Amino acid sequence: MAKAQKREWVWLQCTETGDLNYRTNVNVQGGVPKLQLKKYSPRLRKRTVHKIKRK
Repeated sequence: MAKAQKREWVWLQCTETGDLNYRTNVNVQGGVPKLQLKKYSPRLRKRTVHKIKRK
């Protein structure tokens, strides 16, 4: 059987508006990664950089 991975749910926050637009899970085995993704922001109606926000 496969080992259970240590994953945690995090929010992706828009750097321009501060909105929490997306929720995803990340692997936290070696610490939380400094993830930056270009995702669509509905308020601005364009793609912007989103960073991890932990609740």
